[in-house]
Amino acid sequence: MATLMAAARPELLETSDAAIEEAVGHGDPMVLRGVLYLLTGDPDLKTMATRTVAFGQMDAIVPASDDEIAMVRSKAVAFLKAYRDSGAPPIDPGSPEHVRESMEQLLAGTIPEADVAMATEELALDPWARALQWQAAPDPERLAEFSVTVIGTGMGGLNAALQLKRAGIRYTVFEKNAGVGGTWYENRYPGARVDGSSRTYSHLYGVDFPCPYNFAPQERNQAYFDWVADEFGLRDEIVFETEVTALSWDDQAAMWDVETVGPNGRATHRSNAVITSVGFLNRPNIPQIEGMERFEGPSWHTVHWPEGMDLSDKRVAVVGTGCTGYQMVPELAKEAAHVVVFQRTPQWLMPMSGYLSRVPEGLNWLDRNMPYHTNFMRLRNAYRIGDFFSKVTEIDPDFDDPHSVNPANKALRDRSIAFLERKLGDARLGDRRLVDIMTPRHPVWSARIVLVDEDECILDALQRDNVELVTSGAERINEGGIVDGAGKQHDVDAIIYATGFKANDYLHPMKITGRGGLTIDQLWAEDGPRAYLGCMMPGFPNLWTIYGPNTNGGLQVAAYHELTTLYALQCMEKLILEGRHAIEVKEDAYWRYNRFVDERNRRRVWSDRRAHSYYWEGGRSPGMNPLTATENWQFMRYPDFSDMDVR
Repeated sequence: MATLMAAARPELLETSDAAIEEAVGHGDPMVLRGVLYLLTGDPDLKTMATRTVAFGQMDAIVPASDDEIAMVRSKAVAFLKAYRDSGAPPIDPGSPEHVRESMEQLLAGTIPEADVAMATEELALDPWARALQWQAAPDPERLAEFSVTVIGTGMGGLNAALQLKRAGIRYTVFEKNAGVGGTWYENRYPGARVDGSSRTYSHLYGVDFPCPYNFAPQERNQAYFDWVADEFGLRDEIVFETEVTALSWDDQAAMWDVETVGPNGRATHRSNAVITSVGFLNRPNIPQIEGMERFEGPSWHTVHWPEGMDLSDKRVAVVGTGCTGYQMVPELAKEAAHVVVFQRTPQWLMPMSGYLSRVPEGLNWLDRNMPYHTNFMRLRNAYRIGDFFSKVTEIDPDFDDPHSVNPANKALRDRSIAFLERKLGDARLGDRRLVDIMTPRHPVWSARIVLVDEDECILDALQRDNVELVTSGAERINEGGIVDGAGKQHDVDAIIYATGFKANDYLHPMKITGRGGLTIDQLWAEDGPRAYLGCMMPGFPNLWTIYGPNTNGGLQVAAYHELTTLYALQCMEKLILEGRHAIEVKEDAYWRYNRFVDERNRRRVWSDRRAHSYYWEGGRSPGMNPLTATENWQFMRYPDFSDMDVR
């Protein structure tokens, strides 16, 4: 396990007692409890009483009283002063048993045996816990001959490149954009930010990357991906502004032909294996509205935000009110003269205190100066989130409520409606209360929910004098603006399409041809995209997809990406060590896993037909993962080679 060296903390050695006390006052008491137990083993920490409180869409365990908080902070101050005065030497985290007990102090509960390894990985004491560890030394000649193509440089693609580099496997990365970052390089609309914890929206080896926001805006996410590319020297192997248009498997040579188009035209590249990391929300969904081409002003999808666009004193139409629209409208309203929001379906909103805010500087000081603080902050945000997600989305057939599917799901609904009532009060749109207009008719989590700031969000923007909400949709477009579903003309200077992405068009628009001429489109023709463990398809040897079918939910995004990459590398390891050439999932294993996933998805709230979203299409869910975090980790951590043909 990694240890933190004194040389990394010159700041602590110069910090006054008062500054230490001030910084600790901003620390999360549960995190301090776990860290201090790891560092000191103080038995008093084990007696601290706790309670459960609402925290955004989830529940959080916190100390039961102010006295408990004062106790743990006092101990943290005393430790840091003594640690500073001793010169801040390295501190070993101790035995696996001690680490587990420390994690349990953080979580205020016993970690089940099945979860210990997964939780320990997420703690990131070993930043390379999800890197390939060769079972034997590979033959140098065989290793030198083997090569991999990686497609995309978002979170998954950068990690794949780094892990291949660490394993000594040759690779080339193709990226259609001019820079790394994937969706965060492309999505630069006002208000763009993550709606999950930034502490877990990073790889294990990024655990110490500065985290000034709990929910980072676009520019901070982009900075992280630039750091990964630069810190680990990945840019030299990335071919930018080059899009992969087709993949074709040569069965005789056991190689993939990778067709690309870039600044120098079309080219073909060959490799033994391919890892696609083209993203989940990657291709914009452009609506088809009558007369779009007639509009005389500028119009664009949010993913194509024009650089330097100035909307001050402009009349702006926003078509679409998913997560992007709800994030963007409050920012536009501060700049534009008038904003018309075209909404057909409202989304569930979950309030989060401080969603838009920077964290206190004292918290970042603890990150830099308290050993293992970043590790426990990460685990605090990561552990059992997938299990909570399962809890609120599982349909209870015995639960009798027309609007919800189980008690936890109803509690979330009640929390959201209470927020609407608190923010909107008696505000009206015509003869209807705005609360009723903004209340979805589908259960919570049958479509994506939207995390918003308690103090400043779409609900505040809708009550501004310069914002107009249209609930009849955009019927047609003409030279001067948009005609709504009620026949009213809305003259605008610009139209912004916040209409989301073709989320279930996996790997589109690449043409992928596997063994025997089988194409991905043919494999998925009957009822949409599928994959074994979200990453392998029969008939497509040596091909793995990151963020593939049925990998949304169940695990944190970064964890899923890391586990998929490690899974792929373990398959490649088998080929290299055994002198084999091709590996693919057996068809019966592919269908066995997918029948299992489909059955579990039918028991999830997103199967509710009142919702209309990419969570459910064509009688099933191509994207959602219905399994718990533990189940996913157990499936992904070590390949079951009996499910594969290796030749």
